[in-house]
Amino acid sequence: MHKLKASLLYFALVMGAGFVLGVIRVPFLVPRLGERYAELLEMPFMFAVVVLAARHVVTRFELDPARSLRLQVGFMALTMAVLAELSMVAAFQGVPVAQYIAGRDPVSGAVYLALLLVFALMPYLLSRRRP
Repeated sequence: MHKLKASLLYFALVMGAGFVLGVIRVPFLVPRLGERYAELLEMPFMFAVVVLAARHVVTRFELDPARSLRLQVGFMALTMAVLAELSMVAAFQGVPVAQYIAGRDPVSGAVYLALLLVFALMPYLLSRRRP
């Protein structure tokens, strides 16, 4: 139950920040810069959110630095994030998931996938920092 609560909080913090940044990105940046550059401009902010959220969750739940526990928290949060995103795409955009994935920009989409991996690994990576 401890790791589920940690995963839920980690997911909620990052997803909430992504929602707020998306509200800024879509109406204000996409028309001016295009989808690719607007998404790429958002990525460093999301990276900072991932680091801060992971640090908060690790500290708040006093997660043991054991690799397996922190990886489980990160990958459970990743699973929640991917399921939430795909559910929202299907519900609000009315686009089949395969079409949504195929329609992603190859550059910003690749950076997004890398950031998802960093999101999953960050609780573990924070444990590697300590001597």
